[in-house]
Amino acid sequence: MLCELEIKDILLIENLSLNFSSGLNAFTGETGTGKSILLDCLGFVLGARGQASIVRDGAARGEVTAIFSIKKDSQVQQILEEADIPKSEELILRRVNFSDGRKSAWVNEKRVSSDFLRLLGDNLIEFHGQHDERGLLDSKGHLQLLDQFAKLEPLLTSVKQAFLDLKENQKTLETFIQRNQEISEEEDLIKHNLKEISDLGTYPGEEAELDTKRRLMQNAQTIRDNIVQAGGLIGREGAEGQLNDSIRWLEKATAQAGNVLNDTLSSLRKAHLELLEAQSGIENTLSDLSFNSEELEIVEDRLFLIRGLSRKHKVLSDQLPELEQSLLDKLSLIETGSDNIERLKQSYDEKLSEFNKMAENLSLERQKAASILDKMIEKEFRPLKMERARFKTELQQTSPSELGKDSAVFTISTNPGSKFDPLMKIASGGELSRFLLALKVCLTSDQKAGSVVFDEIDRGVGGATADAVGRRLLKLAESNAQVLAVTHSPQVAALADTHFMVSKETNNESALSHVNEISGKNRVEEIARMISGDRITDEAREASRVLIAGAGRS
Repeated sequence: MLCELEIKDILLIENLSLNFSSGLNAFTGETGTGKSILLDCLGFVLGARGQASIVRDGAARGEVTAIFSIKKDSQVQQILEEADIPKSEELILRRVNFSDGRKSAWVNEKRVSSDFLRLLGDNLIEFHGQHDERGLLDSKGHLQLLDQFAKLEPLLTSVKQAFLDLKENQKTLETFIQRNQEISEEEDLIKHNLKEISDLGTYPGEEAELDTKRRLMQNAQTIRDNIVQAGGLIGREGAEGQLNDSIRWLEKATAQAGNVLNDTLSSLRKAHLELLEAQSGIENTLSDLSFNSEELEIVEDRLFLIRGLSRKHKVLSDQLPELEQSLLDKLSLIETGSDNIERLKQSYDEKLSEFNKMAENLSLERQKAASILDKMIEKEFRPLKMERARFKTELQQTSPSELGKDSAVFTISTNPGSKFDPLMKIASGGELSRFLLALKVCLTSDQKAGSVVFDEIDRGVGGATADAVGRRLLKLAESNAQVLAVTHSPQVAALADTHFMVSKETNNESALSHVNEISGKNRVEEIARMISGDRITDEAREASRVLIAGAGRS
């Protein structure tokens, strides 16, 4: 609910502060006094586009602040939470328009964008004017309004989930069919490549092993010559012979010198044993290096095959076994593809059947709700002096979606025998306003916004019809909404819980608009003016008192 509205330096308003009540709040005043400015300011603080020209002449900036009370479980609280704005039962919106066109906005002192203000505004206030093409006139929202009226949210949630499951299943099936088709077209190539890799029978690390072996073979003669030379130096004619001679001479010396040379002799004998082991190693290596040119050719051919297949498939040689497994998997997919496709088709058919069943149930509930809503709205037509009009919610089958398989359009037949047309095609502004009011009264318990604004909804009607309009506005306000109405009708003004009068003060240099809450004698005078015009008569004052008394107001 809108609690307060403060306006500074906007158009004809210098400084204004208004406190609103729940129920019906009416704004009256002569034409040109600035009633529409109030609605413009309210729209501005809720994110509507502002221009430099809205700043009052001579001021550096214009500012509008709106304070709302919001319920703890409202959609607004969720929007605030998602924007990291602390939850509060009081919501303060402030927006500034500078004279150079710049704009700034805050929500509970946190800087926000105009888009965020509009998001909040859609959930705070609903605007209706003579030719407003939003809200109830927008056929895109009629299905949602019908669902809210019928309280179909649980069923809608189930239908949405069933549709999402269906689309996911369809996507999986289509992807699988496409992939299986692509693989099937390559089946011969897959089998050929698989045979090549399988026949090769390589393993990770084989290329490195063969490369090392080939290098060894290619350098074998040089290696043999070096090893033979080394073997000759440590053989019987070399180091081994000299070491044996040293041991014999020391053994003779030990016999004469006693134990003095025991450690030295022990070290030499140990060295002799290690030298013999080294000789054995040299002999074994020479044996290993004994191969012919055919063996080298075999190794090189094997390397050529491995590297050629690696280049062909653009993988490392160590990855060939992985590629072989991947090709095996593709063949398996081809072989089992038909079975898998049938299984997925069966699953899709089951999901489709489940969705259709839920969507049909939803359609039936919508048809029932539409019939009830149509009768309720036509019942509202009678006191609004539209007895000849008929209302029909037209439901049509559409392509499946998260919302089921229906579309809805609110239509009107203004005279017996005339066809039903969408609300937007109603030519008469007065009729359209009353149609919207009847709709709003029937749908109000399900509205998301806590406040509703009607701009001159009673234009073109008077007498008993104007009284009926006022009483419907009052009923709307008493049921589940705060109503703000700009009105030219004394009957509507008399029914208001809170009455504001808009006036304009003019001098030679400027004009200023003022808004005051009125009651008692002042209210009698204002409603009398609305009845008789500029010349207020005693008869008009008496008629004003009768209207106010009849409305149970003061």
